[in-house]
Amino acid sequence: MDIKGLIRIIPDFPEKGISFKDITTLLKDGKAVKYVIDEFCEKAKGLDVDIVIGPEARGFIFGTAVAYSLGCGFVPARKPGKLPFDTINAEYVLEYGKNSLEIHSDSISSGQNILIVDDLLATGGTLKTTAKLVEKLKGNVVGIFTLIELDDLKGRDQLQGYNVESLIKYPY
Repeated sequence: MDIKGLIRIIPDFPEKGISFKDITTLLKDGKAVKYVIDEFCEKAKGLDVDIVIGPEARGFIFGTAVAYSLGCGFVPARKPGKLPFDTINAEYVLEYGKNSLEIHSDSISSGQNILIVDDLLATGGTLKTTAKLVEKLKGNVVGIFTLIELDDLKGRDQLQGYNVESLIKYPY
């Protein structure tokens, strides 16, 4: 299936020079969504996944569906102040400042195998931070799967040592 052809490219959004990859056009196609989830699950075969973790917000879309298909749990990685219980936090650097992600402190047990699923690998900051959260709780990151990878931004370099899989690659 040509899922790349279902992604709308919006030039100069959110600012001049950015070529935004809009996945809403893929998400409205049920066969395409099923294909993406099936592809992620095929790549997860043999990883013995206990928990899928998805970073806010589009990681929730793909991550919960993958967790359902694999028959395992799902953990959301959220921006600060969004989770109601005790959390752990990890920061990452943005082009103009910092941000952070949180997960509940009891969401992962030591030794559990964790698959991180998100829509996009750009600079790698969000995914590396998500992996740090997993490792703080002594979980094992068995894979980092994304729908899209922007090759020119070299985010994969931030994730050396991890099993990184992307379904679609674009130049930035």
